[in-house]
Amino acid sequence: MMAVAGWRVWRRDGLNAARGAMMLFGLQLMLNMGWSVLFFGLRSIGGALAEIVVLLLAILATTLLFWQRDRIAGMLFIPYAGWVAFATVLNAALWRLN
Repeated sequence: MMAVAGWRVWRRDGLNAARGAMMLFGLQLMLNMGWSVLFFGLRSIGGALAEIVVLLLAILATTLLFWQRDRIAGMLFIPYAGWVAFATVLNAALWRLN
């Protein structure tokens, strides 16, 4: 769904016109990978918690920018934002319990 959302924005506006939205899209992808490295690879629950909060903010910003350009693209990001919000709660609970 994320790939389709990015494709819709790119196709509608072109890379130059949607540069900011597409850069934010790329940033949230990198943050997503970074969370996995911190949480699973380095087993840094606190570091992963701080990172996932930034990731969630980046996802929400991407959702908003995509929504402004193409409502379907924005809607396609909503389940992802919900999942990461849930993962943030789980990460926080693990941090608190440890």
